[in-house]
Amino acid sequence: MKHHEMEKQLDELEKHGVNRRHFLKLMAAAGLLTTISTPKAKAFSSNAKGKIVIIGGGAAGISMASRLLNWLKEPDITLIDPSSRQFYQPGFTLIASGVYEPNDVWKKQEDCMPKGVKWVKDSVTAVDPVWNQVTTTNNGKIPYDFLVLVPGVQTNWEKVEGITHDTLGLGNAHSIYDFEGAQKTWKALQEFSKTGGRGLYTDTYTKHKCGGAPKKICLLTEDYTRKHGTRDKIDLNYYTASHELYDIPYYTKRLLEIYDERNIPINLNMRLKGVDTSAKQAHFEKIETRGDEKIVTPLIEDYDFLHFTPPMSAPDFVREAGLGWTEGKLAADAWVMVDKTTLVHQKYPNIVSLGDVAGIPTSKTSAAVRKQVPIAAKNLISLMEGKEPTEKYNGYAACPIVTDYGHVLLCEFDYNKNPDVSFPFSLLDTSKEQWAAWILKVYFLKPMYFYGMLNGYA
Repeated sequence: MKHHEMEKQLDELEKHGVNRRHFLKLMAAAGLLTTISTPKAKAFSSNAKGKIVIIGGGAAGISMASRLLNWLKEPDITLIDPSSRQFYQPGFTLIASGVYEPNDVWKKQEDCMPKGVKWVKDSVTAVDPVWNQVTTTNNGKIPYDFLVLVPGVQTNWEKVEGITHDTLGLGNAHSIYDFEGAQKTWKALQEFSKTGGRGLYTDTYTKHKCGGAPKKICLLTEDYTRKHGTRDKIDLNYYTASHELYDIPYYTKRLLEIYDERNIPINLNMRLKGVDTSAKQAHFEKIETRGDEKIVTPLIEDYDFLHFTPPMSAPDFVREAGLGWTEGKLAADAWVMVDKTTLVHQKYPNIVSLGDVAGIPTSKTSAAVRKQVPIAAKNLISLMEGKEPTEKYNGYAACPIVTDYGHVLLCEFDYNKNPDVSFPFSLLDTSKEQWAAWILKVYFLKPMYFYGMLNGYA
């Protein structure tokens, strides 16, 4: 983080009654201040050569480019991405709850692109992993020696019947998995608090980025109505396609307690199939297994306010390239089949993949990307040097579940679903929500993303 940005955040903290000296001591004790304020240092330097193509200019793509530029003496890096803006997507929940303004969460993509990278502002339509080339919409075929595959997820809005991206908000059906959608959600949340009624909140049956987001906006809605004296007018209900609310036992107990304390029923094994926006009805399928029998029960629920999570998958070109296949089978939703520790593709050893598109058994979060990037970059360089990849990723991910305006249950865990605390709360009981985690979430993670992670030193 740049010094002036840190001072700005500390000034903002003091306006909210947070003692800056106390907070700085807490941050420094865990070494986080060093992480976000120290200029990037070369972990090593390599003479390895080869044409690297990076598909995707989000958190993983730009962070990888920055690391490789720093560690390769003669880097040859092309990054393909069509975006004009770089979004800090974890901020969408905070837009939808009135904490952030829309302009707080994005910067021009050109200002985030590392110097020394050739940026092809275009969309990828195909990848040929046999002939080592990428096809784009406007720039034709681009060859590579090594490929970094980080295009993120494809959001399949149309897989919820009655919904399209262009009609988000119609019938008071909202989703914060979209920049404009988050803004519409905030406006609707305020109106819902005034008028009252029945609110439904859903996740989805596919793997999806920021799995905690639907839980966060549900709890923030509840807290907002309590703070505005309208909670008794609101009936909130949470629907999950899973057989449990959360699958990390260390944090699940407290999360279940919070939903119980707030009087928010949890409905399990409920898959949202469609929304009748004119009638304000959500169509679910309750899917249960009894022995070898799969039982599907249709259910229709009326609502006044709906927040839903759309199904997600790897982009179509990933599926079509066969990069989601392993052992002759197509991976669920075509997530890229990489070794879960080295992040190297299981069939094509000149391809590394990480971030949301990777088919690894951990959460799709920017915190996971932050840990994956240096491992993937070092392993890619080893491959370029003709060596075996030796760096290992333990599955670390973090999901800061905002429980109210002022507290966050900061869930950090590994592949084994054990706690893996890395942020400055090792002396606190991280199985419970903390005000310090709220401060971290609201004031420090965003500048850490833009000024630390994207620049290759956080």
